Amino acid sequence: MSSGDSSKVTPTISPSPESDPHAPFSRRMQWLTVLLGGVGAVVAAFLKSPRFGIGVAVGTLLAWLNFRWLDRGLGVLISAAVAQQGSPKPRVPLGVYVRFAGRYLLIGLAVYVSVVYFGVPLLAVLLGLLALGAAAITEGLYELISGNA
Repeated sequence: MSSGDSSKVTPTISPSPESDPHAPFSRRMQWLTVLLGGVGAVVAAFLKSPRFGIGVAVGTLLAWLNFRWLDRGLGVLISAAVAQQGSPKPRVPLGVYVRFAGRYLLIGLAVYVSVVYFGVPLLAVLLGLLALGAAAITEGLYELISGNA
């Protein structure tokens, strides 16, 4: 590598939470995912079966992890884009690609292990994964009602 290549190395540090306007949204999405999925898991455990409730809880945990990983990956992409502003050929760190693909592999593996080895109903895990969608709808309604949109 020549010394000119070192200027193309991208930082992976995201903005501090105090200066990041996205941080409140991200925090709300995370706790809404856990809250709505947790309530769904408790309701499912009482109405269907404890194993079904565990499946919803597992799906909720996976949805929360998926959002965290996606949020961090996008933060790295944004940092790289800002650091390379004006560069003719911006570079994306290889780790970003690995993390984006890897999160789907890990979620798929976790679902497979939960269903096959622990006997958790697949439908329950899938319903738990929908907690992120429910959180996104709730957050969107909050943004509209509060005027923050």
